[in-house]
Amino acid sequence: MRKFRKFLFSRTVILVILILGQLALMLSVFYFLSISYSKLDLFFQVLSVIMVIYIINRTDNPGYKLVWCIFILAVPLVGGVFYLFFGGKKVPRALRKNVLESARESMQYLHPQDEVLKEIEKADIAIYHQFNYLYRNAYYPVYKNTEVSFFKSGEEKFAELVRQLHQAQHTIYLEYFIVAEGRMWQTILDILVQKVQEGVDVRMIYDDAGCLETLPKGYEKKLRNLGIQCEIFNPLRPRLVIQMNNRDHRKLLIIDNEVAFTGGINLADEYINEKERFGHWKDTAVMIKGEAVWNCTIMFLQFWNFLSENKISYLDFEKKHPVRDDGYILPFSDSPTDDEEVGLTVHMNLIQNAKRKVYIQTPYLIISYEMKKALINAAKAGVDVRIIVPHIPDKWYAHMMTQGNYPELIRQGVKIYEYLPGFIHSKTILCDDEIGFCGTINMDYRSYYLHYEDGVLMYRCSALQRMAEDYQETLEVSQLVTMEDCQRICLPIRLFHAVLNCFSPLM
Repeated sequence: MRKFRKFLFSRTVILVILILGQLALMLSVFYFLSISYSKLDLFFQVLSVIMVIYIINRTDNPGYKLVWCIFILAVPLVGGVFYLFFGGKKVPRALRKNVLESARESMQYLHPQDEVLKEIEKADIAIYHQFNYLYRNAYYPVYKNTEVSFFKSGEEKFAELVRQLHQAQHTIYLEYFIVAEGRMWQTILDILVQKVQEGVDVRMIYDDAGCLETLPKGYEKKLRNLGIQCEIFNPLRPRLVIQMNNRDHRKLLIIDNEVAFTGGINLADEYINEKERFGHWKDTAVMIKGEAVWNCTIMFLQFWNFLSENKISYLDFEKKHPVRDDGYILPFSDSPTDDEEVGLTVHMNLIQNAKRKVYIQTPYLIISYEMKKALINAAKAGVDVRIIVPHIPDKWYAHMMTQGNYPELIRQGVKIYEYLPGFIHSKTILCDDEIGFCGTINMDYRSYYLHYEDGVLMYRCSALQRMAEDYQETLEVSQLVTMEDCQRICLPIRLFHAVLNCFSPLM
């Protein structure tokens, strides 16, 4: 184990050194050229001004644009060039092209559920607009004839996941951001190998950055040797242009096109508290059965068919038999390739349309001005807005940026709690106990703008009652943050919060 960790550390260090080395070389070239040739210095300054004008006229988030404008004007020598390399937030051309082609191919197999939408429209026009937005912009329809189960911990989800895997008969598809060797993954892997021997088609996608420090290099070959077809999403390369920003942050497991799991829980021991990291790890997930699983299957097939030469036909899947009707369910994905901020819009719509209460669990609260205003306006209107964040962070800088947002929100009536037992990784929003979200989308810029994400929107489902009960139980072991708590923070730390928040759009 010590050798393995040493190997992982050296691999990470080498990658970082190569990128920083290229960056330092580029800066040196620019510097020496500028002092040797005054015309080049003028060129870089003019380029920086042009870049500022260009950035101001883009449709990006205003906070993101402001940070880059400040940087470019502060360092005109290299600011404009830096933006050309790093600032466009554009998905690498090949990745964008392949993902979009695969997505377009799949759209013909997602069929509108007009009658279901009409039922929602009669019940609540605002909620109808939420579901209709997702169909018109993310192309995923809403379903009935689907059951939803909510799991308030990784331990609960893991136990049910094992039971469902044992029952698989035809296909098992896995797509995860993090996979780590340990009890959780080994238990799943043993079942997968057994299922391969039974003739089940087992395929897996994992993110290279997410697994950089948890799986040895070439691990996909081991899985292939075991009969598991495996692909790696966006492999890391020591390139200067940062193509590693766009990560597959989704957590999907789909069995026989009949059962699907998603939520915040990755395949690593800390998620089931088999291993302690940052105190007690609090997370949530959902399992869906029935017609809505097709949306999840489509998500996986989109990625698989652009990553692998061994493609899967959308026509290979039988139509599912309806199960007990348990409300309205819409699984969806969010992609940086389509220039539509689906996850952010879903979160904003839930908050803005809440009538009585908005209960949120999120590991990070690194939000834009628009999201702050949405939360504050809801609180000012009398909506009970509560947010639970970690007390023990996994990333110190992310926690400091989260804390930097406390004073303004609390002052305006938003209630913020810290989960005292440890780290909360859950990504849930519950509004008025009748509509809720559970998925992989954090309340931060990376999830909203850079990562591939997924989630499930639920309306009038029995699972929402379990979500409400879980929220109350979590509140009981959480501490309300007050303005007095914020004022007790020393001035240097508050100044550091302010500086970090300036750069939050880049985090």
